Amino acid sequence: MSKAKRLIDILLFVSAKKKFTAQEIADTFDISVRTVHRYLLDLSDMGLPIYAEQGRHGGYTVLSNAIPPPILFTEEEAVSIFFAFQSLHYYRDLPFNTQMKSVSQKLYDSLQKEAKKKVDTLQSYMAFWNPKRAITTPLLTDVLEAIINQSQLHIQYESKSGITSKHVQPIGVYAHDGLWYMPALLLSNEKILLFRVDRIHAIEASDESHKTTMNLQQWLESAYEPQHPIRLYVELSSEGVRQCLSEPHLEKAVVLLSDGTGYIDTIIDQGELQFNSSLFFRLGPHAIVKEPQALIQLLRQHAHELLEIYPEPNES
Repeated sequence: MSKAKRLIDILLFVSAKKKFTAQEIADTFDISVRTVHRYLLDLSDMGLPIYAEQGRHGGYTVLSNAIPPPILFTEEEAVSIFFAFQSLHYYRDLPFNTQMKSVSQKLYDSLQKEAKKKVDTLQSYMAFWNPKRAITTPLLTDVLEAIINQSQLHIQYESKSGITSKHVQPIGVYAHDGLWYMPALLLSNEKILLFRVDRIHAIEASDESHKTTMNLQQWLESAYEPQHPIRLYVELSSEGVRQCLSEPHLEKAVVLLSDGTGYIDTIIDQGELQFNSSLFFRLGPHAIVKEPQALIQLLRQHAHELLEIYPEPNES
């Protein structure tokens, strides 16, 4: 058996066992104790944190932050993982950003020459591109650490009304369109609000913890459930269909007709009217809103405001 294979076998053995003696390894792998000590020195040099305990009942302990045992990937698996990391390249701030770069480099270095050539070629022709945001999120790692510890947070948060203090129990963080968001329970009124992490100016973690009624995945699923439901009915031209199919929140609601036109007949939250009014105003005659009346009024308001800015020129 090659030395490399023996080292991997011993690494797997000691990582699983945590506490062991040289004699145990010698008996398990049918090698001498002297060879065991030599292999353990090699593993220590490779970065495995092994602590030697002195005395009659001494032995070895693998510390809790031990390097995980090696995982063998096929060439295609390694390339796919490498590009999974590359897909996050356009986020300005990432938790564990340094570690991600290190893992990506290790994966690349571990590839055979032909696989590296394949990666280099793919990078020339393929990218998971998103415009990199200029907005920084300096407290992202601190927020994530507090969430992992299930700590309550006192935050200084910037909103339309200025910077205010909030006492919250975070549910989690998620990334969307280059920005990071934190849904959290506002402890003053037990309501769940959504905060942009880049707008948090300061945080102070508390040892206290308040049990929330849902986890992040449950919140993400419930976020699409209207709290104040209202019917949205819109007639679409073929161009309106094309445009609305590009909108993630409307895509599934578009009904396509045989002539290429279509319509939207769905339920939305009343709080989404302002957002949707901007979209349908931009689509103009390609999206004719029939319901609700409140959305029609918002569209008329947008049109009136635009006419105020661009009045009809006086006839000469």
